[in-house]
Amino acid sequence: MSETFRAIVATETDGTVAGRLTTLSDTDLPKGDVVVDVAYSSLNYKDGLSVTGRGRVARRFPMVCGVDLVGSVRQSDSPEFKEGQSVLVTGYGLSETHPGGFTQRQRLRSEWLVALPSGLSPVQAMAIGTAGFTSMLCVMALEDVGIGPDGPGGSEILVTGAAGGVGSVAVAILAHLGYTVAASSGRPETYDYLRSLGAKSIVARSELSGGPSRPLDTQRWRGAIDTVGSATLASVLSQISYGGAVAACGLAGGNDLPASVLPFILRAIKLVGVESVQTPMAQRLLAWERLSGDLPLESLEAMTTIEPLGRVPELAADILAGRTRGRVVIDVNA
Repeated sequence: MSETFRAIVATETDGTVAGRLTTLSDTDLPKGDVVVDVAYSSLNYKDGLSVTGRGRVARRFPMVCGVDLVGSVRQSDSPEFKEGQSVLVTGYGLSETHPGGFTQRQRLRSEWLVALPSGLSPVQAMAIGTAGFTSMLCVMALEDVGIGPDGPGGSEILVTGAAGGVGSVAVAILAHLGYTVAASSGRPETYDYLRSLGAKSIVARSELSGGPSRPLDTQRWRGAIDTVGSATLASVLSQISYGGAVAACGLAGGNDLPASVLPFILRAIKLVGVESVQTPMAQRLLAWERLSGDLPLESLEAMTTIEPLGRVPELAADILAGRTRGRVVIDVNA
């Protein structure tokens, strides 16, 4: 007899997409060689788009939402993973082309699985989730183009959208590694929180969100991690110091870029795109290894809240409206 379990499933009715709590059974599981009993997932901006239907994330319906999951192997046809082993998955098309992590059970392809890093609990792994994983990739991208913590003159690294999931983890990692961090947020009530994560200065969102005042503005930042895009990213690019770089990973402010080429050809700055869904496994494993050591767990705990599966539709609206702070872990069994 097929067992039943709960999941948040997006359906489309008359062109309207919405994710709701529903009951599935083993017969609803997709193809794959490993079945995972899911313990936790996490809430990311992309999940907000998927669950509310404000972004066309799912390629087909019905679709189990959730881009992340962690749990234990229930059944495995892969020699790489054994029953009872703790594993996690982020990206790889979960909630887009393959049912995702807002569920109590999921079947997956073994080549997507990462063994839970030693030193991280399942809750901590999902407190990191796609957002934190993306943050680490951004830090690594800056390192790869020579932006280290020992830069000239103690110049700052800017993080935009700093009170969100990606931004919060980025601030904590950068501060732990010895960078001088400036955090940008539009919510004054988050300023003390950002300072507690290691930010040395705060930049009001309004200073950047209107776009650059001129193509080459005053040089303020040696590097930046941008989660916003659009006019904010254009402003940041105009203020990067000579030879600096920006790691861009988000579009909360829009997917356009009203910028000039002048910062690139007159200040030799670099714009590095960061993508976390199809990250090659070797780089993925390195990022998770770095996260287990370079992200202070006390900072991670301070930015994390745990919510039950049934609240996902409400929380999805909150994250799109900018009402969440830090990281939200979803307890799929609560």
